[in-house]
Amino acid sequence: MVGVSAKKLLRKISYCLIVAAVVLATGPLHFSSVFAGQAQDRMLELSDNTPATHNVIYHTAFRILTAGTIGSVEVRFCANSSLVNDPCVAPWGFDALHVTVNNRQGISDWGVSSNSSVNDVILTRPASPVGAIPISFDLGNIINPTDSGSYFARVYTYASTDGSGPATDSGGLAFSINDSFVVSAEVPPYLIFCTGVSISGFDCSGASGDQINLGELSSAVTSSAQSQMLVATNAGSGYNITSSGNSFTSGNNVIPGIAFMGFSLPGKSQFGINLRKNTKPAVGEDPQGGATGGPNAGYNTVDHFKYVNGDVIASNNDVQDYKKYTVSYIVNVSKAQPPGVYSTTLTYICVANF
Repeated sequence: MVGVSAKKLLRKISYCLIVAAVVLATGPLHFSSVFAGQAQDRMLELSDNTPATHNVIYHTAFRILTAGTIGSVEVRFCANSSLVNDPCVAPWGFDALHVTVNNRQGISDWGVSSNSSVNDVILTRPASPVGAIPISFDLGNIINPTDSGSYFARVYTYASTDGSGPATDSGGLAFSINDSFVVSAEVPPYLIFCTGVSISGFDCSGASGDQINLGELSSAVTSSAQSQMLVATNAGSGYNITSSGNSFTSGNNVIPGIAFMGFSLPGKSQFGINLRKNTKPAVGEDPQGGATGGPNAGYNTVDHFKYVNGDVIASNNDVQDYKKYTVSYIVNVSKAQPPGVYSTTLTYICVANF
């Protein structure tokens, strides 16, 4: 009896298995189909992707796949997934409660629906047919998530005007929130200035000499000599070069400076300088180097000389690349000039205007 029952039972089990197999193979298959199409060419771009930043603009764009009536679009922001059917966890610190919509392209009549929430933006419009076209808009006045990391947005289109009912098209996007890197560098202010009887090239290391001997002065000819100055600065308002020192003296005897710019006049006691290449007498060179900057009035005319203690003899009102000035000196004496050893010490001072 046990054997018979076992065979009967086996036949019943086999029959059930066969039936089950037939049911599985021939029965209807049920799949959930909620969304008709996937939005194409999706893009999400942030005006600022640093954490917790306020007033950020989220530029959103996609192409509608399914032509038909559209009355609303939803942009849902999630921390966990871009899949449109997954549960959505709101990003910590993200806030779109006061969102605005601007720069609408493709569909121009979007407004913000009162159905929107802190992480769910619903845009509404009068429901009307729309073709398979690209659309874009800027969601403004959004607060970024508090923490750095990857985040997601999901877009849905609806025939309804309030984001209700089945979605027509949908799609997911991803974006990142990153701590910003601050990169800084400093350009220090600088002023390069040197003097010498001569300066080789445009390098202060090539400056040499600090004394000039004019030899024996004569009422018949002009005594002359020259020295050089080199200047460069990144001062935004340029520089001023001042010449300081008395005119030539020997005890109480003086060879006066030329108070008002004039010619070199042999036979007349006078001392003067300029910063040009002269022919009467043949002394000096014109400024060389940087395009800006130059001699000041009174010291910038060929064959005309002047010397007033404390005058600004050269200047510039902008950044100056290397500029080399040649200072020409002329000394004349009258027949009545008392004898003696005449000398002076001139100090050139350059002040940068930062």
